[in-house]
Amino acid sequence: MTTKTILYIITVPLSIWAIDSLNITRLFKKNRYYQARLLYFMLSMGLSYLVVNFLYDFFTYSKLM
Repeated sequence: MTTKTILYIITVPLSIWAIDSLNITRLFKKNRYYQARLLYFMLSMGLSYLVVNFLYDFFTYSKLM
């Protein structure tokens, strides 16, 4: 497995766990449970993408110096 894949496997559950602490369901209309879950999922994927790329670039450039 590549380094990025391992980082994704680690950061996706962590980002879901972190975003789950927010109460964004108040922002949605009643009976919009699936849309709220989809937003949770999309936010967690986006956060994971940003964290993985940051960590990967950080470790890659720190080896060069």
